[in-house]
Amino acid sequence: MSHHTANNTGKKLKSPGVILCLFLLLASAGFIAVLLHTKMLPGLYIAVLSTGILAVLCLIFWLTGDFHRRDRFVAGSVLALLCMALYIFTGYHVGLTQQALLQVTSPSAEKSVISFYVLDSDPAETLFAAAGYTFGILKTQDRTNTDQTLRLVSQEQELTLKTREYDGLAQLADALSGGEIGAILLNQAYLALFDELPGYEDFPGQLRVLSTQNVEQPVEIQPVKPPSQEQVINVYISGSDTREDTLPGLSRSDVNILASINTTSREILLVSTPRDYYVPLSVSSGVPDKLTHAGIYGVQVSMDTLSMLYDVEIDYYFKVNFTGFVDIIDALGGIEVQSDYSFDAYGYHYDKGTNLLDGDAALGFCRERYSFSSGDRQRGKNQLAVIKGIIQKAVSPSILSTYTSILEHVQACIDTNVPYDLIASLVRRQLSDGASWTVNSYSVDGTGDTQVPYSMSSPVYVMVPDMTTVEHAKELLKKTAREPAPDET
Repeated sequence: MSHHTANNTGKKLKSPGVILCLFLLLASAGFIAVLLHTKMLPGLYIAVLSTGILAVLCLIFWLTGDFHRRDRFVAGSVLALLCMALYIFTGYHVGLTQQALLQVTSPSAEKSVISFYVLDSDPAETLFAAAGYTFGILKTQDRTNTDQTLRLVSQEQELTLKTREYDGLAQLADALSGGEIGAILLNQAYLALFDELPGYEDFPGQLRVLSTQNVEQPVEIQPVKPPSQEQVINVYISGSDTREDTLPGLSRSDVNILASINTTSREILLVSTPRDYYVPLSVSSGVPDKLTHAGIYGVQVSMDTLSMLYDVEIDYYFKVNFTGFVDIIDALGGIEVQSDYSFDAYGYHYDKGTNLLDGDAALGFCRERYSFSSGDRQRGKNQLAVIKGIIQKAVSPSILSTYTSILEHVQACIDTNVPYDLIASLVRRQLSDGASWTVNSYSVDGTGDTQVPYSMSSPVYVMVPDMTTVEHAKELLKKTAREPAPDET
């Protein structure tokens, strides 16, 4: 064999290693591109990771550079294949996680479900069969949705329905039960309010739906500021008392927490406001209502109402139902919660002091009120303790191994308008310095009373605010928002 022929043969023999390294280079570049696209890793992390990947690539190139050295070539090939599998697998799951987070942070329109109801004993089976009935509607509450529904029915089904107005839910229920009207038109979110009306708790169970109409209203998208320009971020946390697999349409908000986050001093203040707090809603023209009822009119109304109460601008919201709540905690691997009391509830025992809780146990901890003399007041404090436990677990290094699972489980049960870029920038900063956070909490208080709230037109239990506690909450919010001294940074 000539010398020229031998050289050609050597080049051919080396080509498998070159091809393998080219594929590995492409997989490595794609993996780095995926990580860069998430915007969550600090530049130093990317630099160190890229250096490591390049070093491995050089090692594999050396191992596979000479086909004649079979043992070395095989070792390099196996290592190359393992690296490619790792890059592809990890990159794929990182991409899925990013998509899930983008979905969660892309708020959809809020949906109001407006239904036509008759008594369950009524012979009518369809809206057309009840076209000759008189439909009772609320005189002032939810009129925008009511009027839009009537217009849509007129346009799409060519039905012009006769209506009669009533001042409140009790009057509407009495008119239907007494035969004064044949049907009612009502936002499904209002059905829950009958639970608060003595003597009307069973009324929703007597109704049958003839037809429904979905009315959507867009959610306001807030502009994004980088954390360097947005030292304090105020987030409204809303909890819905539902166990559905997805977030319901507009409904009462049973948990109302304002989280004030100082990204410079790394302080978080959680302010809890009782669901029965008797305050003017942003849409009630100064007439007081229960805070929980604000959720019926949309998350923006809840945010604006709390903004009015505490004289603070609220930037974003985070909504979750109880199903999502349980899944978040389980995906975190459980949380530590501090309890003020020892008590039993929902099949669980809670010790005074530190408790390690899974999702269901944490939910029971949040929902219980009858074990405490202060009732809802202590329940609000317990909710704060759970939120605090979630935050402390979420900012710990262990979150890196579980955040994919978290998003996979709860993306259908949570909704937020916190922008993806803002979340990414905060994660990047946390990974860069690993700074600890201080989480403080406070609950405002009040006095139980019976009043006629804006949404009901009938006397029900409310909590009249203790303005001393409200003013104290305002001071705490101002303190959290302060610029830290140089020695504190």
